[in-house]
Amino acid sequence: MQYRPLGRTGVQVSPLCLGAMMFGPWGNEDRADSIRIIHAALDAGINFVDTADVYSGGVSEEIVGEALKGRRDEVFLATKFFMPMGDDPNQRGGSRRWIMRAVENSLSRLNTDHIDLYQVHRPTPEIDIEETLGALTDLVHQGKVRYIGSSSFSGSQIVEAQWAAKENHFARFVTEQPPYSILVRGIEEDVLPTTQRHGMGTLTYSPLSGGWLSGRWRKNAAAAPTSAARPNVRFDLSTPANQRKLDIVENLAQLADQSGIPLLEMSIAFVLTHPGVTSAIVGPRTMDQLTSYLPAADLTLTPEILDRIDELVAPGVTVNPDDNSYGAHELLPTARRR
Repeated sequence: MQYRPLGRTGVQVSPLCLGAMMFGPWGNEDRADSIRIIHAALDAGINFVDTADVYSGGVSEEIVGEALKGRRDEVFLATKFFMPMGDDPNQRGGSRRWIMRAVENSLSRLNTDHIDLYQVHRPTPEIDIEETLGALTDLVHQGKVRYIGSSSFSGSQIVEAQWAAKENHFARFVTEQPPYSILVRGIEEDVLPTTQRHGMGTLTYSPLSGGWLSGRWRKNAAAAPTSAARPNVRFDLSTPANQRKLDIVENLAQLADQSGIPLLEMSIAFVLTHPGVTSAIVGPRTMDQLTSYLPAADLTLTPEILDRIDELVAPGVTVNPDDNSYGAHELLPTARRR
């Protein structure tokens, strides 16, 4: 596995990042099996693991922490904060008060004395970015966090955060974690050029677009892809946008068959081909799923395949606008109508 630079940090990470969202009640409730999957990923050369406090209410972090006993130094460990962790309205968000508590909770669950990459899970427009960056900078100075990053920020929000860090001498976000797949290419228009301009690493999630590009869902399938972690509107086959997605997936599947490449591998390799992408986050629930993802790390798509993909979904286009609902809220039609 060829490792890649994480922005300008000097850290080298694997092109596949092991996403831990499916470890725990949200996915695989067998803790021992989840640990075996994590160990198999490390043995295969993956040195990058991403989780979040909210995944299965903290159980995912506990499983990751248990799996990394004796192997912590092999892994660049990332987690996230922001999502609600209880009924208390202050147990969420990007405030200093919550960040200082959330990091201690994550360190305890992960059974580690430091987090390599601590990310804010979503932007919080109603909270000054200086509030969040100031708290995260203190954690860096304390040695509890090595680097900080953002997730699902729009291009303008990324720029604002970079400017605020420079202006106030805070630690800056060195990574961004946006959704990206053949069907969800909106970040090519703004986010990826912005992260490249600022020398950030980009860790993309949902390279299979919530299961649409897994190879199992075709026009004649009995049911649509499902995901407990995403809005159902993304999988409502009665909508014209999702019908367009089905048509595109059918054409992509035919392209994959003609190219002798499984659609799943082609889809992940497509994400990794963009020069602005550092790692694609894959979130297996089973060992078979992990095994099916691994070959994509070493797959190179020909210009002919990439051109054909561009004909089916143009660069910068997200087929169903609902798939872009996170992050750039100021760009949504409802936000434009003042």
